[in-house]
Amino acid sequence: MKNTVLTMVLLLTVYTASQAQDRGLEIAIAAEKADMGFKSSASTLKMVLKNKNGQVSERALEVRTLELVEDGDKSLIVFSSPKDVKGTSTLTYTHKIEPDDQWLYLPSIKRVKRISSSNKSGPFVGSEFAYEDLSSQEVEKYTYKFLKEQNNYLVVEQYPVDPKSGYTRRVVTYNQDAGYRIESIDFYDRKNALLKTLTYANYNLYKNKFWRAAELHMVNHQSKKETQLQFLSYDFDVNLTDDDFTQNALKRN
Repeated sequence: MKNTVLTMVLLLTVYTASQAQDRGLEIAIAAEKADMGFKSSASTLKMVLKNKNGQVSERALEVRTLELVEDGDKSLIVFSSPKDVKGTSTLTYTHKIEPDDQWLYLPSIKRVKRISSSNKSGPFVGSEFAYEDLSSQEVEKYTYKFLKEQNNYLVVEQYPVDPKSGYTRRVVTYNQDAGYRIESIDFYDRKNALLKTLTYANYNLYKNKFWRAAELHMVNHQSKKETQLQFLSYDFDVNLTDDDFTQNALKRN
């Protein structure tokens, strides 16, 4: 009898875990589908950096994104001020299965540097965002576990497939009543300690379909530093092509 009860408990545990995985994956797929079809976008931003003592510095930048269906999206980030970072740019090719390709252009040495997989957990141009945080949200990059539902919010745990990720897991909160848009992400480091929290705020709806946050606020709980991204403008269908996302394009900006 004891063996029978134990077997039933184990089977129920496995079934429940499988349900949690399936539900988490379903939510991630729904979020991806809700944001498909924007084709391309361009936005201007202000980056506000705050150190642990509360001192603040600002940067201006532009982000361009090209949507791809067969693989992950491509993005180009270009800094326009202040003078010490002006012209610095980063190119990201997100991949669904393979490790992402990323390049950094430093105008001071007029050189394009490839960012290795082992360095993608490092800080992006001194901010609290890591290079791997710049990638588009591709379903295949994670495995999933549904945690809970609170009103219209769904909480899902995500485990990076890439063994070189700087995170053991992410806990993502989705708003299912607003196109499964992301409301927050908690990032856990390789020791499984809470490292950062990214909060999305002041959402706007574009083209009656695409939700975009006007503010992203990343707080590093370990270093006590913060980075805020303020989106000043957003444009879609800006006629971007693959030619706008090359290593030569890094140098042109």
